[in-house]
Parts: sequence; C-alpha cells; structure tokens
Amino acid sequence: MYKRNLTIRQVSILTDIPKSSIENIMSGKTDPRLGTLERLAKGLNIRISDLYDSPFK
Repeated sequence: MYKRNLTIRQVSILTDIPKSSIENIMSGKTDPRLGTLERLAKGLNIRISDLYDSPFK
C-alpha cells in the first residue's frame, strides 16, 4: 500500500475488503485470516509472503 501510494479506500476497492477491516489490520487490532490475506494479495497483485515480515519466510 505504502510503496504504491494507495489509500485505505483504494485498497478496499481493489480487494473488496471493508475499509474498517483494513484499518483494524493495519493498526494491529486484528490479525487477518488466510482468506483476507489471499484477497489482499490478489487485489494488490503481490504474493501473500509480501504482506508480512518473518524470519521464517
């Protein structure tokens, strides 16, 4: 999102995920489910592994 200068609203439109859900994920209030990660990756045309940092990637 940041690399592409997209707003939360734009991500919501691209992924068909409610804006409030994206805000909650970004703020750390909730962890996304696998289905949500898949929708984010598909809508943003990236790999799921690009959505998180982990030493186990």
